Amino acid sequence: MNRVMGDWKRIGARIGAAAIAAWFAITAASGQEWWDSSRDGIPDGSIATSLPHNGDPGGYRKWLSQRGIVYGLEYTNDVLSNVRGGLRTGTIDQGKLQGILTVDFGRLTGWHGLSGFANFFQIHNTGRIRRDYVGGINTIAAIEAVPTTRLSEVWLEQKFADGKASIRVGQLAADAEFFYSELSTMFLQSDWPTITAVNLPSGGAAYPLSTPGVRLKIEPGKDVSLLLTVLNGDPAGPGVEGDEQLRNRHGLNFRVSDPPLVLAEAQFRRNMGNQDTGLATTLKLGGWRHFGQFDNRRFASEEVLIGTSFGPDAIHRGNSGVYAIIDQQLYRPPGGDPQSGISVFSRMSLSPSDRNLINAYVDGGIVFAGLIPSRPKDRFGAGVIHARFSNSVHSIDPDTLTFTGNPVRDHETNLELSYQAQILPGWIVQPNLQFVWHPRGDPGIRNATVAGVRSQWRY
Repeated sequence: MNRVMGDWKRIGARIGAAAIAAWFAITAASGQEWWDSSRDGIPDGSIATSLPHNGDPGGYRKWLSQRGIVYGLEYTNDVLSNVRGGLRTGTIDQGKLQGILTVDFGRLTGWHGLSGFANFFQIHNTGRIRRDYVGGINTIAAIEAVPTTRLSEVWLEQKFADGKASIRVGQLAADAEFFYSELSTMFLQSDWPTITAVNLPSGGAAYPLSTPGVRLKIEPGKDVSLLLTVLNGDPAGPGVEGDEQLRNRHGLNFRVSDPPLVLAEAQFRRNMGNQDTGLATTLKLGGWRHFGQFDNRRFASEEVLIGTSFGPDAIHRGNSGVYAIIDQQLYRPPGGDPQSGISVFSRMSLSPSDRNLINAYVDGGIVFAGLIPSRPKDRFGAGVIHARFSNSVHSIDPDTLTFTGNPVRDHETNLELSYQAQILPGWIVQPNLQFVWHPRGDPGIRNATVAGVRSQWRY
């Protein structure tokens, strides 16, 4: 008991030090959209608005903003404990500092429609809650990653056709624009879906990895967007499964010779304006295609087991998936914005069973926002993830059980309950409780319970 209390005291001291540092220098946000709107160089929702001189006593930030340069820092910290089940119990402290820079070349050089973006991560932790303690495959805390400092995205984007189209070129992360739900972002487990994270080489171009590519976006109307991206298909390169973050530890591999990954997505919106009074809806339909080679899950496993070489039936050319996303507002308070009131969301996806570990995936949840008059910026809700192991895995596991002792895998399901409280603009605290059933799809691993708190600062 004394050892546990000592761990919590040390973790509390780290959080306190981080909070003090954040108050005076650094803070946090989530995603590029947070930086798209700023006043005098201060991004919306920044803690700088609560500091003397808007956190810019020398006026340098305003001076740069007037010339098209906006920068910011984010810091996110999680203290999470696996209190029951999983591989083992224990507590971790993890943090991610992100630096973000945007450049409007229209203001800076007169080249209108051209913009630039870059960000980096400094990741640190005392362990990884999903990998080291729970042992699952679904996300528990989206910032979990190998400790390092790494470059993430760096790109140039040119708008044309009166701003209705744009092309982006550089090092890209697919999860910045594809296959995500805006409503889900309040949850710690909101992340690149498990079905792509485990089926694509090196997990695909998603946090914390990115890769060179090009993205085209067309907006034929204010409520319709069409997106297409072509990316290098392996952000880390070949190697031992599970160490892709070590193979591209600093985000500087810049691989361009791997078979490509293509994603396409159509987005449809309704009542998304702040002045609209109807219920807000966002529908996204998409798919992806990887042009590399993929082992047949059943044939490859059987042939390795008996010591023979792969036959032609054990290799597939290409891999693919389809998905759908819905964000639906159920109740919009008078004068409320599209993110207020009561809303539900879901992401659903399928991939071929013969070459993938996970062939069916669904997540979803409900979010209550701005419903407490005295706490208009608070949110609370529940989110769930369900990842189903493919039929080929179901077929081979009973065959290999006698030789390997591995279990017959079925599914992994996560439930998250979360409350997001705004202490000040740009500073939130988020108590969190999660339950994990069948970690890694293994009924033999005890169901896990994870509890903790997230702190997030924005500057």
